[in-house]
Amino acid sequence: MRQVTVSRNTLETQITITLNLDGTGISKFDTGVPFFEHMLDQVARHGLFDIEIKAVGDLHIDAHHTVEDVGITLGQAFAQAVGDKKGIVRYGHSYVPLDEALSRVVVDLSGRPCLEYDCEYTRAMIGGFDVDLFGEFFRGFVNHAAISLHIDNLKGKNAHHQAETIFKALGRALRMAVEHDPRMAGITPSTKGTLVG
Repeated sequence: MRQVTVSRNTLETQITITLNLDGTGISKFDTGVPFFEHMLDQVARHGLFDIEIKAVGDLHIDAHHTVEDVGITLGQAFAQAVGDKKGIVRYGHSYVPLDEALSRVVVDLSGRPCLEYDCEYTRAMIGGFDVDLFGEFFRGFVNHAAISLHIDNLKGKNAHHQAETIFKALGRALRMAVEHDPRMAGITPSTKGTLVG
């Protein structure tokens, strides 16, 4: 199984993440940031990844460092779990609706970090969570997973729905990208012969 445990400790946060790419969607979170955990649960459930996250951060200041550093550590775990990428699909995409909201996420496990993130949230706070922090999470994740990630919220009037469609679509797109392709068994899905850097 493609399962790893990664720890990252700084003066601001102490984080341990266990990730199983071949799981069943089981999640366990202890970050102190409830709405963020609700979004991470969408990635686990719809990506069929087992994810356990324990994070202790400087929440007496705000959630910025915790959310960003979870993104960094989850990116590191993802990169390790995917491994050399031989025999995988590599690309993934998903459109996910939730009532009036609709988002599209497209991913390439290219070995090169690139984030294109376009969402105009209809309000700045969701249940006490600052929506600006989603961008910090995605940047941390992309830079350390070394993937290209395009996120577009195509429509939406409810900020909660906008965020939820993005995270559900992220889970489904990543799930597609990491799936084994029987026609590519043992082969790196790149004409360069590598997907590292």
